[in-house]
Amino acid sequence: MLKKLPQSVLFCCDHNAVRSPMAEGIMKKFYGHETYVQSVGVYNDLEIDGFSIAVCAEMGVELQRHRSRSFDEMEQFGDDLSSFDLIVALSPASQRRALELTCVFHLEVEYWPTMDPTGLDETREAKLDAYRQSRDQIIQQLKGKWGEPH
Repeated sequence: MLKKLPQSVLFCCDHNAVRSPMAEGIMKKFYGHETYVQSVGVYNDLEIDGFSIAVCAEMGVELQRHRSRSFDEMEQFGDDLSSFDLIVALSPASQRRALELTCVFHLEVEYWPTMDPTGLDETREAKLDAYRQSRDQIIQQLKGKWGEPH
């Protein structure tokens, strides 16, 4: 059974450079006018990944301007975790961090295990295929939870 879209969703992964920006961009494309979407990482030590930009561009999702940020930076800039209806963790480390940070709030944290495509394969085409698999996992999760894009 499909769920009603939350008013706000925060996607998180390890570095906010691959999986969570893809999830943010795809969700904005699918349901963007109906919900507020952001993404964050446990760490902010990497820029947006070029392969993520490429595989999202294939479906008309622009990630070029994405700026990576961490949970800590998010708080420093005044974004409050409690303002999100749902936090979706895409990696085990981000799930742990989200649960730590939300233990004082009544906030839903979901874990969507999503393959980390970095470091897999060696040729450009093989790398792109790995990133497409991660992108498609995110798409399946989104559609499975909230239905076809509007």
